[in-house]
Amino acid sequence: MSGTEQIIIDLSNVPLKPIGKKEIQQLEMALIIGTLYRPEVLELIRDPVERATWIDSLAVAAAVFARYKAGIPVSEIAEELGRSEVTIRSHLNQKTKAGKLVAETYDKLKRGELKIIVPFAGIQIPVSEVENMRAELERLREEQKTFKEQVRVLQEELEKKNRELESLQVELKKKDEELQVITSQLASKKEESEKLRSKLNELVEQVKYIKQLAHEIVNITNKLLE
Repeated sequence: MSGTEQIIIDLSNVPLKPIGKKEIQQLEMALIIGTLYRPEVLELIRDPVERATWIDSLAVAAAVFARYKAGIPVSEIAEELGRSEVTIRSHLNQKTKAGKLVAETYDKLKRGELKIIVPFAGIQIPVSEVENMRAELERLREEQKTFKEQVRVLQEELEKKNRELESLQVELKKKDEELQVITSQLASKKEESEKLRSKLNELVEQVKYIKQLAHEIVNITNKLLE
């Protein structure tokens, strides 16, 4: 091959406002490819130290933009990608370098100005690096799926614990009401007991009086009979 041979990547059919998972992935990959082949990005990823960080940041920024353009809320994007809402908004508001570059790529794509020409000579990403990038993206997607599944499991567990707590609170309230009834009954029984005790004491006193009176009558009778 001569040094003038080139590969032209056509991105004219990429959906700008994707509908469904397939179109989201198409826009996501277009944003990644379109951003990666910018000269300044090519220079950055030549450095092995910077490469992993930049690939991860660009992949996340592209994923964020693609989903946002599909009308997915920020909260759902954060949950799906396993990133905080602050991170998602930083990319969307172009407060990050990756977010700014991806936004510029999207604008070029929207204006029909994005034309990627990959030369066989000069600065280019080796096939092995492209494969590594693809593998890294797949790894990130798998991590996102795993994280999402973990979040789902935790949410289910939390909902289960909340239901158990609500059930315990209902049971506690029921027991508390029963305790109040028993306490009221005990107070009532105690009051009745005090009344009965008072009556019993009165009867005891009356019996003592009657016995004493009877004894006096007997004595009087005996004296009269003498």
